[in-house]
Amino acid sequence: MSYLEPSEFVTKMVDAGEQKIFMSTKDTLVRSFMAGAILGLAAFFAITVIVKTGSPLIGSLLFPVGFIMLYLMKFDLLTGVFTLVPLAVLDKRPGCTVDQMLRNWGLVFLGNFAGALTVAFFASYILTYGYNTDGGALAAKVSSIGESRTLGYQEHGGSGWFTIFIRGMLCNWMVSMGVVGAMISTSASGKMMAMWMPVMLFFFMGFEHSIVNMFLFPFSMIMGGEFTVVDYFVWNEIPTAIGNLVGGCMLVGLPLYWTHVRTNPARLAKGATSSIA
Repeated sequence: MSYLEPSEFVTKMVDAGEQKIFMSTKDTLVRSFMAGAILGLAAFFAITVIVKTGSPLIGSLLFPVGFIMLYLMKFDLLTGVFTLVPLAVLDKRPGCTVDQMLRNWGLVFLGNFAGALTVAFFASYILTYGYNTDGGALAAKVSSIGESRTLGYQEHGGSGWFTIFIRGMLCNWMVSMGVVGAMISTSASGKMMAMWMPVMLFFFMGFEHSIVNMFLFPFSMIMGGEFTVVDYFVWNEIPTAIGNLVGGCMLVGLPLYWTHVRTNPARLAKGATSSIA
């Protein structure tokens, strides 16, 4: 595969963040809706495989297909824009402000949530034949996941909340490496290979991904999970999203930017020339 040096692909990361800031509201919502829907389908597929085969590893090996599909189509996940968009603000690109960054994050959140929720409805409907049956083993599996990953954390209070925050941070550390992986090669096969491993790792390890949970927890509630919307947001979505932000921005985006963009020889030379002038 054609490999790009870090100084090249990190500059592409900053460029991508700038492009996302200036994307129209309509395009941002459409792209993020599609991303949330595709990732929800990938999670539905992976859980189905796990239930039918009894092997979490097989489900985890197959889950990255959805992530790869949506990133090759240039659809946007909240976890991805957490990593890329702050770099354009940090780089002081014209028009890239904190307000514009927050606007982008808000629109992508709404689009991802709408897409994931739509797939949760479709999945629950087809499993139950229009809510006329109980959904079987798959429904039982999903409802247990939702309960254990909300009420299970709630039982431990602050320690539980901090645990899910760390799981969210570790998740987007890996997912953002997948986002970066899509930029280190100019070939489709190279991009797919670079994205596969970190995304498989986060899913198999049970780390918390905000958009996967946007599908999983509404789906779980419909399937009979005994927890509330408040439980879901307080004990899962909020700490997961904050952890995803820290993991993507602080553990991937900023280290790459500081060590490969700000130290780029051509950039330093340009700065020196400007200061002399």
